[in-house]
Amino acid sequence: MARCRIMKTMIKRVITCFICAFLACIVICTGALGTVDKSAEDMLFHHAGSIDTRIKIIKIDDRTMNQMGDFSTWNRDVYADLVEKLCVSDDIRPAVIGFDILFSNQKDAASDTRFADACAKYDNVVTGLGYVFTKAVTSDENGNLLVNGMAVLEKVVPYEALEEATEGGFVNALMDEDDGIIRSSLLYFDEADGTRVKSFSSAIYAKYMEVTGQEAVYPTTKSSITFRYSGNPEEYENISLVDVLNGTVPAEAFDGCIVLVGAYARGMMDAYFVPVDRSAQMFGVEIHANTIQALLDGNMLRNIPRVLDGLLAAIIVIALVLICEKLSVVKVVVVCISTAVGKLLLQLGLFYLGYMCNVLVVPLMALFIGIYYIGVHYYKANATKRSIEKAFSKYVAPQVVEEIAQNGTYELKLGGEKRDVAVLFVDIRGFTPLSESLEPEQVVDILNGYLALTTESIFRHGGTLDKFIGDATMAVFNAPFDTEDYIYKAILTAWDIVRGGDRIEKEYLERYGKSVGFGVGINCGPGVVGNIGCDFRMDYTVIGDTVNTAARLEANAPKGTVYISEYVYEQVKERIIVDEVGEIPLKGKSKGVFVYSVTGVKGYKSPEEE
Repeated sequence: MARCRIMKTMIKRVITCFICAFLACIVICTGALGTVDKSAEDMLFHHAGSIDTRIKIIKIDDRTMNQMGDFSTWNRDVYADLVEKLCVSDDIRPAVIGFDILFSNQKDAASDTRFADACAKYDNVVTGLGYVFTKAVTSDENGNLLVNGMAVLEKVVPYEALEEATEGGFVNALMDEDDGIIRSSLLYFDEADGTRVKSFSSAIYAKYMEVTGQEAVYPTTKSSITFRYSGNPEEYENISLVDVLNGTVPAEAFDGCIVLVGAYARGMMDAYFVPVDRSAQMFGVEIHANTIQALLDGNMLRNIPRVLDGLLAAIIVIALVLICEKLSVVKVVVVCISTAVGKLLLQLGLFYLGYMCNVLVVPLMALFIGIYYIGVHYYKANATKRSIEKAFSKYVAPQVVEEIAQNGTYELKLGGEKRDVAVLFVDIRGFTPLSESLEPEQVVDILNGYLALTTESIFRHGGTLDKFIGDATMAVFNAPFDTEDYIYKAILTAWDIVRGGDRIEKEYLERYGKSVGFGVGINCGPGVVGNIGCDFRMDYTVIGDTVNTAARLEANAPKGTVYISEYVYEQVKERIIVDEVGEIPLKGKSKGVFVYSVTGVKGYKSPEEE
């Protein structure tokens, strides 16, 4: 039996571990949480760091356009003036000037030429180009059909003179397909003819490293990177274009820097949501600034392989299940919260080392496991409670069972407590010769009638039916819980039994021609109350000298008589009528006990007398 129980427990643990680990692995490996997990990662981990002061933004903002008119009306002299204002000499000039603007068509020939000539003269300008992508069905080398989401529908490049005078990079933003947040950036794009074109940020980074005599090092051979943002919206140093053109901000402020020129007005429709601040959009030129700094600082993020991530989650979940199996509710809550917080702290450390993994699976599984084991604990508690109610309902009054059910403080276990109780014994007088002269069925009928009377009387007054001992009944009052006026209630129980005995004596005399009567003994005092026995078989009872004396009083009580000890009498003497029996010797006691016989209860009528 024990081995079977252990096997069932082990099987249950294995199944629970397997289900939890399987769920964790499947959710991670399939990316089922998708946008929700990414949003959690943004909120918990994506926070701006320190911006690089080498990167400065010259902004085309509302103030500039209020003074110079809408930027779409400008000719290229504005940009030529800007390049010439910034590049004062070989000693005072930006390392790179990047225009996050599409100069796709010619406007005024003279100004177009002047701008292209200025860029060619200083050879430190990167201009933007753009792709218009569409979806197209293509086939791979094996002839399998594929859907290409980045098929080029159109390529928008600077006008010819400018394209020849500058380096170019495409300015397309790489928005997440699920929620439109920009977390990644393309480094290059391979066109259909095999030409590799750098992104705007990548081209500026490469140009800066070339000008400063350093080697451009890319973190991956893949075409895209996921990076950490260093600046919040509008956090990079930004200066209005008009302030540079009118000399308010001198060229020396930009010496040796990466200067980005781009839209900084909401109406120019070049703003996007980013992970560092989901409440405000970031201008495209600022996203380029963050990407360039990420390349300079090596601030990249790499995904831990999903299989490894799932395996780690499965190990944590299995350990959590095995630990929580044996813990209390409070400890389960503490362990599950600690696991969730610990996993998040681990991920925070990995994030700052440049690694990403699933954020929510382990915390959610910890929540699930916590709820599961809390539910298990409450189920077991209710099962124990029902077991106790079922056990006590067999030998205590219904109101006592109800009290146990409500306060839930009683624990069904071996052990006891010392408390003051009243103990009642009742026995059928002459039952042995009676049973010998009747048929078995008749004996059982008499015994059942007698036991029903005693049980009903005990329960009516809140007593606990301790046990049946052959044809005798034992009851205790004031256990397992305190009972008000318990000694008096024991007297009332005894009185109901002897008066009910008169009725059933008449019934059985008429039915079987046999007389049945009861003798009752009551004593009160200290006793040890509790469950006596062993783990697989226990009995709720009272032991002690108080019990022995009550049993001896019952053994001496004649038919239809209630004997009580002197101590019982002293507690209730104002409410009962008695005859003095006197001191009588009791078996097993060296000194006699003064006994009273109850002949009435003042102001009380038993159900038989009403």
